[in-house]
Amino acid sequence: MREPSLSQLLPVDAIVTGIQVDGWRSAIRAAGELLVATGATTADYIEQMQSAVDEYGPYIVIAPGLALAHARPSPAVLRTGLSWAGLQEPVEFGHSTNDPVRLVVGLAAVDHDGHSSALSRLARLLADPARLDRLSRSTSAEEIHTTISEYESSADE
Repeated sequence: MREPSLSQLLPVDAIVTGIQVDGWRSAIRAAGELLVATGATTADYIEQMQSAVDEYGPYIVIAPGLALAHARPSPAVLRTGLSWAGLQEPVEFGHSTNDPVRLVVGLAAVDHDGHSSALSRLARLLADPARLDRLSRSTSAEEIHTTISEYESSADE
């Protein structure tokens, strides 16, 4: 069985731009609420993502301006999925080199294989600084989704 594409894991309904937040906790909450709204997780997963940062620090800030909010696979994860929370104003997570964050991508995975697969495909998508910049400056969910779909089409060729 073929794994779901990024554009399937990240439906238009899981993408929001211009979110007002007052810190890293509410930035993670925004990404988590999108996972809940699209049926990927229960609300418990939001707290699990926040607790991971409390416990391990801002390791989720994986590139300049980008946080990958996630927690371990748990019963709170109903299916593997992604969310995209573009922030109106960047926020500090406490990372020494990659702060401030202006994009929080939420990742929920039912198991470690799903986690690794989705993560590697997401990393390839965001590895291109020009594409990451274009995506993080996009103001519509449809535009972001289309950019991701176009990337996947070209990557499959």
